[in-house]
Amino acid sequence: MTDAEWGKRDSRGEWQPEELPKPSPLFRRPWQPTGILKYLFAPEGLLWPYNLLYAALAVISWLYFTPSMNRTAHFQFGWIAEIYLRNAVLLILVAGGLHLRLYITRGQGTKFKYSNKWLAMHDPKFLFSNQTYDNIFWNLTSGCIIWTVYEAVTLWAYANHLIPYVSWQEHPVYCVFLMIAVIFLRQFHFYWVHRLIHFKALYNISHFVHHKNVNIGPWSGLSMHPLEHLLYFSGVLFHWIIPSNPVHAIFHLMHAGISPALGHAGFDKLVTKEERGLKVEQYFHYLHHRFFTVNYGTEVVPFDKWFGSFHDGSPEAQAAMMARRNKARKTETK
Repeated sequence: MTDAEWGKRDSRGEWQPEELPKPSPLFRRPWQPTGILKYLFAPEGLLWPYNLLYAALAVISWLYFTPSMNRTAHFQFGWIAEIYLRNAVLLILVAGGLHLRLYITRGQGTKFKYSNKWLAMHDPKFLFSNQTYDNIFWNLTSGCIIWTVYEAVTLWAYANHLIPYVSWQEHPVYCVFLMIAVIFLRQFHFYWVHRLIHFKALYNISHFVHHKNVNIGPWSGLSMHPLEHLLYFSGVLFHWIIPSNPVHAIFHLMHAGISPALGHAGFDKLVTKEERGLKVEQYFHYLHHRFFTVNYGTEVVPFDKWFGSFHDGSPEAQAAMMARRNKARKTETK
């Protein structure tokens, strides 16, 4: 299997998949039930494998690696540190594992890699003049700490009956439905927070840290300024309003904490023993890092399509983006 069988490289060495991103069928009209079911349940669909994996990790974490509600009823350094350690270990296993495979051992070379360049090692714009060290620093300090604080406060609120609690035993169907709904809540929240931090004032004091990563790697996903982490992980506050179970809140935060590693892997496929490889399918977000003013959300909920910032990598989308930019420049000069 070669990447040429699944895409092409342009004159600059940028690799583009043959199948370009497109909005999910969930919001297309007229509805196509077969297409929707395939999108939801087929291998490499919305649920399998990644979102079900994140959900399973959340359930396992809740059952075996989360302090009991008796302990979380009172703030104590010990149990909060346990949560931080669990979150940091998960992040190291996922982001670190991908980084080891793709960037340290370079186990598949540049096969299916969007950029033909490797991560920066002598660039003063990064902390320690090293992109990987910079990214790891923001992940394990600001990222994991703020993720843990949100989780600790939410667990404390559940334990003290300050936010609405739902039992899995009493409402199993509702709880399963809400686990799926978390995926869409994440996409909704991510798009609007992302648009917010692209306003010049917020960008200049926070989001610029993330966008130093034009050529992205697994540790780039959660490489953010603390202010951006505060906004990014605030999606868990939905569960302060919507009746839910602690596992839903943990899933929400874990999805936000772990999925960016895969979303910023910088590769379209992970080469496996299977001929076609395992699809990562994050070209859509890679284009955001490359062109900056497109693809603020994801294909799952097509806000970018609705609000005119959609870019699928095609010449037509590139022309539309340049037309928008030229129009904006003319408006600014008037």
